[in-house]
Amino acid sequence: MDRQTASATFPSAAAAVADARRFVRKVLADWGMDEVADDAVLATSELATNAIAYAGTSFEVSCSLESGSVEIEVRDRHPTRGIEMPGVTASSGRGLPSISRLATSWGVSYDRRTKGVWFRLARPGAVAAPPDPGAGEAALTTGIAAGSPRRERAGRDGAREVADGADTGREGAGSAQGRESRLVGGASEMPVAGDRLLRSPAAIEAMEDGVATVREVLGAEGAAVLLTERDGRLIMGSSAGTAAEMPLGELSVGALGPAARAGSAWVAHDAADPTAEALRAPSLAAAPLESQGRLTGLIVAVSSVSGRFDEADGVRLGRLADEMSLSLEKARVGELERSWRGWLSFVAEASDLLAGTLDQERTMALVAQLVVPRLATWCAVYTVTESEPDRLAYVWHADENRADGLRELLEHAGAAPPTDTPGPWNGLATAAAGVRAAAGDTAFDQVYAFPLIARGRRIGTIVIGRPSGDRFPRSAVELAEELSRRAALAVDNARLFSAQTAMSSALQRSLLPPAIPEIPGLEVAVVYEPAGEGSEVGGDFYDVFESGLRPGSPAPASRWRFAIGDVCGTGPEAAAVTGLARHALRILAAEDMSVPAVLTRLNRLILGEGERGRLLTLLHGEIAARRRRDGVTIKLTSAGHPPPLVLDPEGGVREAASPQPLLGVFDGVDFHTDTVDLRRGEVLLCVTDGVTERRSGNRLLGDGHGLEKLLAGCTGLSAGAVAARIQRAVRDFGPEPSNDDIALIVLRAS
Repeated sequence: MDRQTASATFPSAAAAVADARRFVRKVLADWGMDEVADDAVLATSELATNAIAYAGTSFEVSCSLESGSVEIEVRDRHPTRGIEMPGVTASSGRGLPSISRLATSWGVSYDRRTKGVWFRLARPGAVAAPPDPGAGEAALTTGIAAGSPRRERAGRDGAREVADGADTGREGAGSAQGRESRLVGGASEMPVAGDRLLRSPAAIEAMEDGVATVREVLGAEGAAVLLTERDGRLIMGSSAGTAAEMPLGELSVGALGPAARAGSAWVAHDAADPTAEALRAPSLAAAPLESQGRLTGLIVAVSSVSGRFDEADGVRLGRLADEMSLSLEKARVGELERSWRGWLSFVAEASDLLAGTLDQERTMALVAQLVVPRLATWCAVYTVTESEPDRLAYVWHADENRADGLRELLEHAGAAPPTDTPGPWNGLATAAAGVRAAAGDTAFDQVYAFPLIARGRRIGTIVIGRPSGDRFPRSAVELAEELSRRAALAVDNARLFSAQTAMSSALQRSLLPPAIPEIPGLEVAVVYEPAGEGSEVGGDFYDVFESGLRPGSPAPASRWRFAIGDVCGTGPEAAAVTGLARHALRILAAEDMSVPAVLTRLNRLILGEGERGRLLTLLHGEIAARRRRDGVTIKLTSAGHPPPLVLDPEGGVREAASPQPLLGVFDGVDFHTDTVDLRRGEVLLCVTDGVTERRSGNRLLGDGHGLEKLLAGCTGLSAGAVAARIQRAVRDFGPEPSNDDIALIVLRAS
């Protein structure tokens, strides 16, 4: 097959992870590699999230198809940021353990500007290129030097070869001595739970075939497979013949005889044997089933005739047990793999949901609802800050009727454990007796606590609970621990975003005028919309204010000033120039300086800021009432700003100012004013470039006199209606939200 490649670049944003998954799935579908698409999408999701969360840069996803296998690489722009391994080299991080489970081989590559993690998946049935021997360990080390152009790889198949090779030196499967060497240390102390096998169709089929074979080979009246539970009990896995009618009494691994503990088959000639007694069988032959040195269960043949089986039957049964052990182990591993992939898919989807919101309360609610009911019956989220101890922030119960009682119980229970490691929690036992009684059975639930640790500090705790008789399996605890790591970063991101948004909003409010004055004979309307979600201060601003008093009169001023400006950029640096400009305009106007003189002084102030200064476009004007009160006279200067437009009552539109240099570039600029007589019914529209440069594909709103045409359709409207129509037109012009601030001032002579 010819080599095929495809690549795409994605921004450092939460939504980019889903876009990357869709890209990989589409590419593999086009290449006819649907068999590996699910694994590829999961692995890509992990690595893309890793690039955003830890590298903090944009990333590129590249796919290559060659010789029946596909190689996918996720490359970020932060080569000096090391790869962290959860549970190996870091308490946080994600991606690589999952990749090592999913991929045929994987590795890390560096160059001077980027860092990539790649993985290879082979089409089922195809022969993939063998991994480099011995490289698996190297890829898991933390001493990879950033900037060195090399590739480290770990082969999943190579690891399997080592495991298989360890078995080649063992003694014959039917050898009692060989079994004893594998079960030494007490098989009764390390049983393998059989409940997972009962969920595997392949295991059930293997057990049914096995008991049928035992009956045929030994001529037994009945046969059964007994499986071990985690607590050491033996349960019925499959049975046939008379064994299907025999009730299995209380039987545990610890009660088995010395032959079973030695790992060898045995024959019982009467019901004195513990296994024969549990099955109420007068005669029995049995052999242990084992996996990796641990007891999986027993295969037994039973008869109603005492002394029916001999030692030769035990040897034959031992050989059958070896064959069945291999079949059951394969089925168990397959079920584990299927279950693991399901959990991994759940974690990947949960991570996407958590990354999709930056609202702190919603994030905590989402965490709780992801846990319940899949991992626990209920979940509570505690938060902690430097100024206050743990606070119960959110409670969720699978049974809504119990939610209030659970909250009451938790509020009166002990504080969430201030620990950095997960573990059981007995805080419910410290609640008052009356509160515990009101909570009912919930007061006796099993509870685990998982710290929320982000950026090296504990920001809260997740507490989960299950009924006392429903213990937490190890897989649920491990998954909850992984989810808590990802939830901690999501909650901390939401907390930081909320704090930044509040700070930016407060700063933005301080940079806008507190109120718009009433001007006789003039309607004034303003619109201001910062771009984004409020996390950054915009660079656009406006102002309308009184500029002086009538000479010798205590009456309000007959002159007013207005300004609309756009500072290059956003954020604190732009906010500094915005604050400088707006306050300087008011101070200089109060000194009765003319409009050109104000702009000249402001230009010098910005240049005096040096590297901290920013370019500023500004439209500044002075409004004066006309003697006959048939409108107003406006003297204005446009310093690099989009020219203001005048709309007359007949629908004609004209520009009202000549262009002049913007501020913050040249010193010694001589500004001048343009005079506009705004008569009754005429409208003056002043906008920032967020209006004229609103984009829809390759088109801008201002192209082809677009704004003029839009304003011409506003004939006869009030100032507020004109502002609203322009604002709506800007919003509706493109399908995507605007990426620039929008400010406009509408003055209409009345």
